[in-house]
Amino acid sequence: MTTMARRHLAFTVRGIPGAQGSKRHVGHGVMIESSKKVKPWRSDVKAAAEDAIRQWETDNSATWEPLAAPVKVYAHFTFARPRSHYRTGRNAHLLRVDAPEWVTSRSCGDLDKLCRSTFDALTAAGVLADDSLIATLLATKAYSEHSSGMTIGIGDLT
Repeated sequence: MTTMARRHLAFTVRGIPGAQGSKRHVGHGVMIESSKKVKPWRSDVKAAAEDAIRQWETDNSATWEPLAAPVKVYAHFTFARPRSHYRTGRNAHLLRVDAPEWVTSRSCGDLDKLCRSTFDALTAAGVLADDSLIATLLATKAYSEHSSGMTIGIGDLT
């Protein structure tokens, strides 16, 4: 009996995470995403995933096959802090004492909807055979002093 080596892919995506929310009917049976952030976000995730796959193939001298067994995912979404989190005047570079660490703003999207748009992009990039294979998920969303985006890790569960 041969055992398949465990596979893991980890990478960073730069861009503004877009939550996949409701769709809007525009007539003649055509539905579009309500959020204008979803399409660019999926594109950013797909491009970063494809780059990570190419790097994995180079490092392992093998061809990446989409993960087709139960997988675990770690996704950490980051959002740029709004100006209101900073002090004013000569201390404008310092965070306010009451500035939150975690994102709970409606404008950034629900965590589950951020994951939905991301997982669809991972499937489109060929990382996963289907996003229904995600059996374990640890997802967070926090503010960053640097840039918006995501760090993600996907690997075999078995």
